[in-house]
Amino acid sequence: MTHNEDSKIFDGMVIFTQVVECGSFSGAAITTGHSNSFISKTINKLEARVGVRLLNRTTRSISLTPEGQVYYEQCQQLVLDAQDAMALLTQSNIEPKGVLKVSCPTSFSESHLQDVVSDFMHQYPAVNLVLDLNDRHVDLIQDGFDLVIRATTKLAESSLVCRKIYSCKGYTVASHDYLQRYGTPSSPEQLVNHQCICYSNLKQPTKWGYENNQGKTSQVEVTSKLLCNSASMELAMVLAGHGICRLPEFVMEKVLKNKQLTVLFNDYIAPTIDVYAIYPSRKYLSPKVRCFIDLLVAKMPKASL
Repeated sequence: MTHNEDSKIFDGMVIFTQVVECGSFSGAAITTGHSNSFISKTINKLEARVGVRLLNRTTRSISLTPEGQVYYEQCQQLVLDAQDAMALLTQSNIEPKGVLKVSCPTSFSESHLQDVVSDFMHQYPAVNLVLDLNDRHVDLIQDGFDLVIRATTKLAESSLVCRKIYSCKGYTVASHDYLQRYGTPSSPEQLVNHQCICYSNLKQPTKWGYENNQGKTSQVEVTSKLLCNSASMELAMVLAGHGICRLPEFVMEKVLKNKQLTVLFNDYIAPTIDVYAIYPSRKYLSPKVRCFIDLLVAKMPKASL
C-alpha cells in the first residue's frame, strides 16, 4: 500500500456503514445530511480503491456482496470504536455497543461466568458477545481479544492491565475409591508411588510444588497417568478414580461440598489461585469493556477477594 493509499484508508467507511444500515442510498443521505449523488460517488470511490464490488444495486434495493459483508463487519466495529474514542474525549456516557471478544477458562466460565454473561446481555443489548471458552493460554493482543480472564498462582510480568476479580485455594484431591485401592499418601513425597492426573497448560505439569506449615518448600516429580489441557476433564477423571489431581477450588466446589473427593495434605499450605481480568489499557478503556469488568467484580463472591 502506498503512502497516498494509506492516508485514504478510512475514506468512505462511515458512509458505507450508513448505506448498509439504512438499506438505501437515500436513507444514508438523510441520516448523514448529504445528497444522494454524494453518497453514490463516495461508494463508487471506495469500491474503486478496495478493488472489489461491495454492494449489489438494483433499482429497488441494495445488498452486500460476499466481499462487502466481510468488509462491513470490520468497518462497523472500526466506526463504533471511533465513536467510543470520541465519547472518551468528550466524557459523554454513551451506551456500550459493538462486539466484545472475551476469553475465559472453560471451568471458570462454567462455575462463575454464566450469570455475568446473562446479566450483561440483558443490560447491554447493543453489545454482541464473542466468548472463547478455552483453557489454552491466549495472547490478548495478537488474538484480538478485548478482555482475557486468567487463573494463576503467579501472574507474569506484563504491560497489560490486570484486575483481580476472584481468589480461591488449590487442593490436591483423590476419590475415596482410588484411595481405598492404592492407599492414602501422607506426604507429597509419596506421590511418586501414585498415578497422577496433570494439567498440560502448565510449563512443568508433572512438577508439583508444596509448602509445609513451617515454610519449607519442596517439589515432587509425579508420574502422569493422564496429561490433558482441560480442568473439567481432570475433575471427571479424578472422580472416576483414575488418579490424584491438583485443581482450583472453583472447579470442584460442588463435589467438595458433597464430600465426593478427599483433600490430601491438610498439614501443608494450600496455594492461592487468583483470577484476573486482563485488558490492554485502563486509560482508554471502552465502555463495553468497562461495563463487563464492573459486572464481573459485582457478581463475584465478595468473600473470595
